[in-house]
Amino acid sequence: GPAEAMRAAADAATAGAEATEPLVATKGRASYLGERSAGHRDPGAQSSALLLVAAAEAAEAQA
Repeated sequence: GPAEAMRAAADAATAGAEATEPLVATKGRASYLGERSAGHRDPGAQSSALLLVAAAEAAEAQA
């Protein structure tokens, strides 16, 4: 159902945000850090993951 779909999306977004940690930023404000940007999660990916986790928790509470 919808709650399971939201949980799957939240899990995928969380995994995707974690996968950005070793990457070197090439766009945006973080690109000015060059190699020093590696080791930090992309803020957009992390905030999207948090949003989807919250939505999944709300959907699960309604189920």
